Amino acid sequence: MTFEQIYQRPKKRSILINGHSTSISLEDNFWYAFCEKAAIDNISINRLITEIDLHRDDKCSLAGAIRLYVLRSKNSQKS
Repeated sequence: MTFEQIYQRPKKRSILINGHSTSISLEDNFWYAFCEKAAIDNISINRLITEIDLHRDDKCSLAGAIRLYVLRSKNSQKS
């Protein structure tokens, strides 16, 4: 893997949170892993984002909360 493949710039993603349009900035690796997890769990991306938004700590950005969700999901698959 090249440096560019590992360290990506975040891209803006248009999303809905509880029916409201907004955007988040997230790297492709996290976005694709997040979408994959939503598909495996048979839940829409926007519904999963809404759930994460409702349960995240106010001190954590939504993009950060999504990254943590992806990492936790990947770590639980290894166990």
